[in-house]
Amino acid sequence: MSGHTPPAAAPATLDALQSALAAEHAAVYGYGVVGANLTGSQMAAATADWVAHQVARDTLEAMIRSRGGEPAAAAAAYQLPVTVRTPGEAAALAVLLEDRIAAAYLGLVALSGTALRRFGALQVRAAALRGAAWRGSTVAFPGLSAAALAAPRRRAT
Repeated sequence: MSGHTPPAAAPATLDALQSALAAEHAAVYGYGVVGANLTGSQMAAATADWVAHQVARDTLEAMIRSRGGEPAAAAAAYQLPVTVRTPGEAAALAVLLEDRIAAAYLGLVALSGTALRRFGALQVRAAALRGAAWRGSTVAFPGLSAAALAAPRRRAT
């Protein structure tokens, strides 16, 4: 049926999807830099992660369109959070990218829709596993900053 417009999604849903998409765009760009500074099995791992982020990006774009939104385009270039000239710096960038991806997908986990929450949780898990592979260790709560995990301060009474 031509001319069919998908139903509009709640603004919070589209915002969360667009945030995850922005992180995926940045990860696709960043992994190009990561892979360019590696060789052998590390370059193969970076390539596999780069492809995983392209697939996630494409999935998010389809999810946004199916909800009546227009996916944000990728930037022509991104400012990298670290300088990358060595394999160690490349691995450090991969860790940062995965931490940012995990944080972005937490926005989907916070939504009420079961399918979106599941998708977000699976993506947080995937980012945590990729990050652990690059980091060489795991973190307790992927995507959450140390400040978010700090115990709340009690007020003096």
